[in-house]
Amino acid sequence: MGVISIEQTDRLFWLGRYTERVYTTIRLFAARVDQMLDGEPGGYAQFCRELDIPNIYVSDEDFQKRYAFDPEDENSILSNLNRAYDNAIVLRESIGSETLSYIQLSIYEMNKAAKSAAPLLELQKVQDNILAFWGIADDMIEGENVRNIIKVGKRVERIDLYARLRQPRKDMVREIQRLAGRIDRCSVKYDRERLNRLRKLVKERELDYFGIVRDIEEMIL
Repeated sequence: MGVISIEQTDRLFWLGRYTERVYTTIRLFAARVDQMLDGEPGGYAQFCRELDIPNIYVSDEDFQKRYAFDPEDENSILSNLNRAYDNAIVLRESIGSETLSYIQLSIYEMNKAAKSAAPLLELQKVQDNILAFWGIADDMIEGENVRNIIKVGKRVERIDLYARLRQPRKDMVREIQRLAGRIDRCSVKYDRERLNRLRKLVKERELDYFGIVRDIEEMIL
């Protein structure tokens, strides 16, 4: 499996979480902006409630600019991308320069989007680079443990977001199964009882989304 320090494990795990958070929230942000442009003003308030982030925005325009591109907003897409980069740059020796380059390209496209008259098109390029990062990580990172820790972080974040957004049962089942099939193949420490409870929760007649969020957030030790 390879010996990886606690700090390195934590950084790899959060690299997986932050890249997934950027990828998924861009998709959600684009959909919500489209709704607002189609005549549903104020939709950002519901967006904030769904993701359980503070609604600090004062208008549709303020939300579109600050949630995407404000480095001072700790919940912004840019802030999460910067956190992914901060972890990736420290992990250069573990993930390789080529893998790191796709996070750097994402930063470049994010900065372009902030200045663009059509930022949603540029944000699609950020997503494309995140997808390329995951692909090249799977192909180029030699250490299986390293790859699996990143993937575990990615799955944990996706389950958390999907539960907050009340995604369909089939999506929740799929992601929890993927996590369960991956987590014992790496050195991430976790609470097995909570994982077992997650597998049971998604089989209940009424999905307990709150319980899923609670258990996925507290599963990793």
